Amino acid sequence: MIKGIADFKSLLIKIASPEEIRAWSHGEVTKPETINYRTLKPEKDGLFCEKIFGPTKDWECYCGKYKRIRYRGIVCDKCGVEVTLSKVRRERMGHINLATPVAHVWYFRGTPSRLSLLLNIPAKSLEAVVYFAQYLVTEVENEKRSLAVSALGEAYKEKEEQVKEMMAKKKEEIEKEYREEKESLREKIKDKEARALAEKELELGKKQKERWAEDREVTEMTRLGEELGVLVDKVKGLRELTTISEEDYFRLKEMGAASFFKVGMGAETILEVLKKINLSRLASELKKEAETSSGQRHIKAVKRLRIVEGMVRSKQHASGLVLTVLPVLPPDLRPMVQLTGGRFATSDLNDLYRRVINRNNRLKHLIELGAPDIILRNEKRMLQEAVDSLIDSNKSTRDRKTVRKTPALRSLSDMLRGKQGRFRQNLLGKRVDYSGRSVIVVGPELNLRECGLPKEMALEMFKPFVLREMIVRGIAPNVKNAKNVLERRPPEVFDILEEITKAHPVLLNRAPTLHKLGIQAFYPILIEGSAIRIHPCVCQGYNADFDGDQMAVHVPLSQKARQEAIELMMPDHNLLRPADGTPINAPDRKEMALGIYYLTSLDPTLKVKEKIYSLEEAVSLYQIKEIKLREPIKVEIESGEVIETSVGRIFFNEALPEKLRFINTSVKQSIIKELFTKALKQCDHEEVVALIDNLKNLGFQGGTVSGVSLSIRDCEISPEKGAVIEAANKKVAEIEETYRQGLITLEEEKRLIREIWMETTEELAEKTWKIIGETNPIKLVIDAKVGRVSRDTIKQISAMRGLVVDPMGRIVDLPTKSNFREGLSVFEYVTTTRGSRKGLTDTALKTSDAGYLTRKLVDVSHEAIIREEDCGTKEGIIIAKEGPRGKMFAARVLGRILAEPVTDPKTKKVLFKRGVEIDEGKVKLLEESEVKEVTIRSPLTCKAKHGVCIKCYGWDFADRKMVTLGVPVGVLAAQSIGEPGTQLT
Repeated sequence: MIKGIADFKSLLIKIASPEEIRAWSHGEVTKPETINYRTLKPEKDGLFCEKIFGPTKDWECYCGKYKRIRYRGIVCDKCGVEVTLSKVRRERMGHINLATPVAHVWYFRGTPSRLSLLLNIPAKSLEAVVYFAQYLVTEVENEKRSLAVSALGEAYKEKEEQVKEMMAKKKEEIEKEYREEKESLREKIKDKEARALAEKELELGKKQKERWAEDREVTEMTRLGEELGVLVDKVKGLRELTTISEEDYFRLKEMGAASFFKVGMGAETILEVLKKINLSRLASELKKEAETSSGQRHIKAVKRLRIVEGMVRSKQHASGLVLTVLPVLPPDLRPMVQLTGGRFATSDLNDLYRRVINRNNRLKHLIELGAPDIILRNEKRMLQEAVDSLIDSNKSTRDRKTVRKTPALRSLSDMLRGKQGRFRQNLLGKRVDYSGRSVIVVGPELNLRECGLPKEMALEMFKPFVLREMIVRGIAPNVKNAKNVLERRPPEVFDILEEITKAHPVLLNRAPTLHKLGIQAFYPILIEGSAIRIHPCVCQGYNADFDGDQMAVHVPLSQKARQEAIELMMPDHNLLRPADGTPINAPDRKEMALGIYYLTSLDPTLKVKEKIYSLEEAVSLYQIKEIKLREPIKVEIESGEVIETSVGRIFFNEALPEKLRFINTSVKQSIIKELFTKALKQCDHEEVVALIDNLKNLGFQGGTVSGVSLSIRDCEISPEKGAVIEAANKKVAEIEETYRQGLITLEEEKRLIREIWMETTEELAEKTWKIIGETNPIKLVIDAKVGRVSRDTIKQISAMRGLVVDPMGRIVDLPTKSNFREGLSVFEYVTTTRGSRKGLTDTALKTSDAGYLTRKLVDVSHEAIIREEDCGTKEGIIIAKEGPRGKMFAARVLGRILAEPVTDPKTKKVLFKRGVEIDEGKVKLLEESEVKEVTIRSPLTCKAKHGVCIKCYGWDFADRKMVTLGVPVGVLAAQSIGEPGTQLT
């Protein structure tokens, strides 16, 4: 019995021999019964037997003769159960002695099939042998082979003689029949001429029958000759470990040509063959073959050698690949639980074991009775299938062939395999005690480092901390009393909770976690209600929106975990996207960006006031409503310069750090991003965090003040629409007429019509855009570039939908002439729906693929970790300004180290030496110069023995600095490719 679990670094998985399986076992399971449904006690020698697996109650035997701890270790003389703890039922195994050997499904099925490689038999043939469909040749006596060939020859000579005799007899019968009929004709027909005609007809019939008999003889002889040729080839080609069909074997046996070889079927034959294999000798033979051969033979020899050497190294014998004894899992790992109502819920493994035991017992009984071979063979195959289903139901043949109404039973392999298996679900997937889950809503009042946590959720999650503090403060004397007090929810409890949560971060996670920004740390702010509130600027990292998304909350318990959360996982330490270094927590989206644009844009309906104001005067006049928020005014700024600006722009600049002032333009989404990139370089960390919150507050304030709301009535339809479409229809009619006259081909007609409709759509879109007024909220939203709305959206609502595509991506020839404001006709609706529906189904189906792709990429690249400073290589890769990826030149060289010096082609002057780090300034110089290409250090050419070196990798874009030792860059790369996959659907 395991007293304590020993610490270990790794596990070695080996093939257990029958002796080892028996050594683990505490007894043989011979009955398929589980428990007695009357007494609810385990059946003797069954799958839950107490004698084999241990008692169900601590220190009590089955019959009740020995009870209590004083009888520890005694084996009851009446029921045979050892008096010990019931937890041994989690450790003690049993075994089943199989009536016939059974091949292990892991080794003969699947790719590559280990047994197939070891025996050098094709996988399909091996499977046919295991399932009693073909014979396996186990022994060949070559000296008797020629006798078998001559025996075949003799047998076929006899057959030919028989055919000849049969045909001679047939001819005699035809002759006899002819004579008899001729005699009868003489008696029947007296007229000479009529009789002569009848006799002629009779003779023709006779000749036809004789010809037919001759043809049949020739055909039969040819068939026999071909059959003989096939069988002779079969006899000559028979080697050890080749397969032969049942039909061919019985034909050879019938002709006495099967005496020179021995055959067998099923796993017992394979076991005999495996026992004969000398692994050391086979390994040396395969080494020679691998050295001397080439091509496919070499590849196969290497594969076989790898398996054989592995078995030699681990001191295992090949016969272990076929089971003669089957281990039985401890009963507490495959429990049986009584449900309310008297029914039982049981693990699938019990049903699978029961099937194996039933078939095994039936086979033993049939062997004892001396049943015919055909019945035994069928029973052995069924036992093989039962064991296959127990070990791995996915690889079992029967489960795939039959259409199951009930779901397939969960086998031993299924318990280990996949996302819900033992490894990923229980061993790698950690479960925590203190966590919660709720719907998220926006929290515009929060700071970047904060999240809103419902009070009830926080109290449950921080329960141990609150209980401790209650005992320390004397509110309760012990934990039990503290729990009772906590249930009553007195105000003191929430005061304690407030104090605890002040400096204790929580982790927020949104599935799917495709990159490191999918889980971040925040300081909780206690709120009423049941929804978690999050800062609007962190939504981009989580790819979250507020349409019912849920998030999980976790509490880091230890001091070390808390420290790590504060130093590494706070949003202010994850301001940049790890993939490309662009700001990810900037207030550059939705209402925030719209509000900022509204504040900083000038009202086109107002004229500039000539008077020059100071900044303070302008703000004061706005407050007393002398000046409007977006009214153009002249202001003298701190540098003494007089500029034309607005009060809104003054407010915006007040929110910026002094180093970044004065921005005097309409601030769009792109400008906010540039502003943050600049702030990260010029300002300290706290200033950047303050800037995010200041602009967020200002954006929401501006958005509220603007009162911008969109309506379908804001989308105005051009009065010229009818005329434009009419003109297009005329052009199309002309092209169709030209095609009918045979002046252009069908392809040309289609292309020209498409071009006309594309031009018409664009012309109408342009006309529609022109009639939308400057004060129209739609224009404001599109100019701000804050969301998905664009001129194309307005084209579809106000102008015309134009040409659409079908689900296959082909353009539908007839355009959608209506727009969404007018409404589509039935035909237009149907043609449009097909493509739209395809888009929606693709999104639903491909979202899961993005997560799976990330997992596969991580699997491939997780070993790429920064291991050393510099590998010292002089190699690199060339990045050119021209070519298919020329546009990406700046992005590809930024943050890399030069592998070769860069010289100006004109002046021949060295611009940058080898080993120089390329920052933004140097990228600008490279782009302005006439340098055609640069050679940079790359992980592809890194010579580090393990992982990658700092110099070959370059910048870590998460903080736009050189990468540090220990960073898992392979995982980062995998996440950077996999994460955008969800948006590509």
